[in-house]
Amino acid sequence: MTAQAPPSQPDVSIEDLVFDGRIRLEDLVGREGLDELCKSFVTLFGIPVRIYSSDGALLADAGAEHELCGYVNTLPEGRRACAATVGGVRSQDPGESGDVTRPCFTGAVYRVMAIEYDARRVGRLIVGPFLPSTLAEPPPTLLSVDKGIEADRAKALFTKMPRAKSDTVTRIADHLKAALDLILFSGHKAHVTSAMHLASVRESYRQLEEKTARLQEAFDRLKELDRLKSNFLATVSHELRTPLTSIIGYSEMLSEGLAGELKAEQLLSLIMGLLDLSKLESGTMRMTARGIRIEPVLAEVVSTLTPTARKKSVQLVLDVGPELGEMRGDPERLRQVFINLVENALKFTPASGSVTLSARMSDDTGEGGDESDGLSLLAPTRAKIVVRVADTGIGIPDREKTKVFDAFYQVDSSSTREYGGTGLGLSIVKRLVEAHSGTIAIEDNAPRGTVFVVSLPQAAPVDAPPVS
Repeated sequence: MTAQAPPSQPDVSIEDLVFDGRIRLEDLVGREGLDELCKSFVTLFGIPVRIYSSDGALLADAGAEHELCGYVNTLPEGRRACAATVGGVRSQDPGESGDVTRPCFTGAVYRVMAIEYDARRVGRLIVGPFLPSTLAEPPPTLLSVDKGIEADRAKALFTKMPRAKSDTVTRIADHLKAALDLILFSGHKAHVTSAMHLASVRESYRQLEEKTARLQEAFDRLKELDRLKSNFLATVSHELRTPLTSIIGYSEMLSEGLAGELKAEQLLSLIMGLLDLSKLESGTMRMTARGIRIEPVLAEVVSTLTPTARKKSVQLVLDVGPELGEMRGDPERLRQVFINLVENALKFTPASGSVTLSARMSDDTGEGGDESDGLSLLAPTRAKIVVRVADTGIGIPDREKTKVFDAFYQVDSSSTREYGGTGLGLSIVKRLVEAHSGTIAIEDNAPRGTVFVVSLPQAAPVDAPPVS
């Protein structure tokens, strides 16, 4: 009686095999090798041998069907009895002992034995069918299996089945399992080596991907820096060379007042911006911190820029709340911050628009406060002065809001850009605000315009550190 193999099972990955402790016969030994091993034992002892995986897949089948089994399978009831016996043998669990004898209605028996490797069961070895050495006559179950069975023929074929003692079969199986264990060890070693090599290759590939990503990031940054450099050179050409050309060309007319607006102020502004940025980046700019009030600083900013606003037909409004209190800071640097912000707002606001400079007090919980757990009730409050510069101009696209504080960055960097400037103002503003232990952010001003929000603590360090 030959058992049919069930559908093949999917292979276990090498990671499972090595690192999860899942070992399967079919992963370690080829089916051809198992067939050759089983056939050699059948040749020596004449008893059929089959090997099944732990999943029930038939991996090796050696030994032809006995004549008695072939005859019984020609009978309807005999065929059903054979199918039931084979199905029971295929699903038989070897049990805790790892060795179970399964009888057949023909009088023959099967030995179902566990195959173990590395203290794990990886399959089953089925030896048989064979007749016990003590059985001389066919059992009644064979002769009554089907009403059409020929008793004389069944008895004659019964005598041709191989016989073996139980201890002999045990020695055969032990010898077969020992040979199989050596093959499994060799196969497992090869798989472990292969898996470790693949793991090494994967790790190398992962590291290569990370390095590639870092190189790409560096390359993108360098491209951005190169673009900023190109923008800066274009800005220098637009903002510096053109005024110089005008100054040189009309220098003889300046004394007579015929040259129009003096562009040396524009040139001076550019050079001062470059010098301030250089000091900020080198850490050599220092501030003189003292107790001041913010109201006079803001009033001076509005007074200074009112002529510019009037010339552009833009309304400039100052809105200062009551009791702002005193803070520590450098009034000249704070004036520079708000001059830059208001000038920027005026530049991008069309005629009939408005720019509002407002200031209010605000309370902020100290670090460690968390409203979700109630700790904000216990955290100290820190008073701060919040200054907003709101305009009704063209606004800043969301994708540009994180970039406008970069040095030399300009939203409009085309060669025909409508608005002048070097792209240094907001970068300088951000560093000066942070030097006062403050923050600056950008808010929307729907439906048009932009709001720059500067938050300054009312109490700042007595000795302000170098700006860096």
